[in-house]
Amino acid sequence: MRKLFLLFLVVSFGLLSISSRKGNSDPVNQLVIIANNPGPLISKDIYGHFSEHLGTCIYGGIWVGTDSRIPNTHGIRNDVLYALREIKVPNLRWPGGCFADTYHWKDGIGPPEKRASIVNTHWGGITEDNSFGTHEFMELTRLIDCDAYINGNVGSGTVREMAEWVEYLTSGSDSPMTRLRKENGREEPWKVRYFAIGNENWGCGGNMTAEFYTDLMRQYSTYLNNYGENRLYRVACGPSDYNYAWTETLMKDPGSRARFQGLSIHYYSLVDGWNNKGSATEFGEREWFRTMNSNLRMDEIIKGHKAIMDRYDPGKTKGLVVDEWGNWFDVEPGTNPGFLYQQNTIRDAVTAAVHLNIFNQHADRVHVANLAQTVNVLQSVILTSDDRMVLTPTWHVFRMFRVHQDARLLTTDLKCEEYEYQGSRITALSASASVDNEGKIHVSMANLNPGKEITVTCPVIGAAIKTVTGEILTADRMNACNTFEKPETVKTVQFRGFKMKDGVITVTMPAKSVVMLEVETK
Repeated sequence: MRKLFLLFLVVSFGLLSISSRKGNSDPVNQLVIIANNPGPLISKDIYGHFSEHLGTCIYGGIWVGTDSRIPNTHGIRNDVLYALREIKVPNLRWPGGCFADTYHWKDGIGPPEKRASIVNTHWGGITEDNSFGTHEFMELTRLIDCDAYINGNVGSGTVREMAEWVEYLTSGSDSPMTRLRKENGREEPWKVRYFAIGNENWGCGGNMTAEFYTDLMRQYSTYLNNYGENRLYRVACGPSDYNYAWTETLMKDPGSRARFQGLSIHYYSLVDGWNNKGSATEFGEREWFRTMNSNLRMDEIIKGHKAIMDRYDPGKTKGLVVDEWGNWFDVEPGTNPGFLYQQNTIRDAVTAAVHLNIFNQHADRVHVANLAQTVNVLQSVILTSDDRMVLTPTWHVFRMFRVHQDARLLTTDLKCEEYEYQGSRITALSASASVDNEGKIHVSMANLNPGKEITVTCPVIGAAIKTVTGEILTADRMNACNTFEKPETVKTVQFRGFKMKDGVITVTMPAKSVVMLEVETK
């Protein structure tokens, strides 16, 4: 290890010295990739998604019912199913969000015509009929072939209610909940991987203090049993963005740490704060820059929470679960403000790439992440309108990055120029690299500068390059998006903007672009 590290330093500084002796003022843009010392596994669950009862995410976006004229499988839209399968969704979080702490699961089981109608008090005040409930969600996860991530109700629920939900879902023993499940048409128990003990309990989930929530979490978790071979990964409600004190409270007591396997954090990228989020499509470079700056803060937020977790859990037995992230803009004009429907541009695509690269780089601690949200809400991967569907630029990034799922993180060293706007500066490039089970290396890069092409050299250390291929996502305008009328304005194409010589790949990245390289070695 020491020899490898010294080689890494020698090569890195040697290449930088060569660049500096060229005698020009061009900035050095270099991504050194160490190919022969793979690091931690990049959990596939970092690429998870989030489906809340919010706006038309569920009703109209995912669920249309079995009698709909829209092609469906057991009431779930076929076009959405195919699109989610293609990006290999590893886990799906449901039913919220803020909705989770008002949701009582027994309202959503049994014959649809007998289910209780409820008012969605958090999102638009609409009445929904609960036609999409536990059975429908679990069928959705089966059809997508992903793990279920269920969010339990701590804010307005009870310990018994949550414990019975886990039993209903996962128990094969003879019991009232097992018999109830069978009466509702499901003989065998389901497998449930992730179960959250509340959502945002510092806010919409009850406005609790960290100390009060910690005690509740210990109580609730005690009764979330493992039935048969099913093993729950219990997710404790963690903080919002920079609230390190919340993490400290949950982590410092050994008794509390023993009651969960993952700790959630939430962070949304904003242009000018919660009171002035800005338009998703009508924006200039100022808004672009501020969004990118906000995106990059995810790295320092994770580092801050990791430092606390490392102090109390040096063996890294607890995962960081970033189960809400993404851009949050103003809703599209003319839509219900409570539905959080926003368009999706190349700016969102670069945002997705930046975040996924950050999560990859923290694979030792970040075990799960969920983009908010899947369909028609916030930074979604899919938009629907009646029987029409469009794939957003963000969807294309998730399709490109699926190659990182369950691959091994490679050590990289990125030195690059800064992107400057009106006296403020941020890094101009984002990157990560991994090696899969077949030995293929994948390098993902994003150019955050919307107005400048950047050339970066990528020395690959510890492996002989055989071939390099790539694909790219970019656009001619900062606000380019896919619409129902023009669904392929922003899409991936083959990337040819690179050269390879003597183990160094030289990549020329267009402005505002996302690039994925696949490197086969000898």
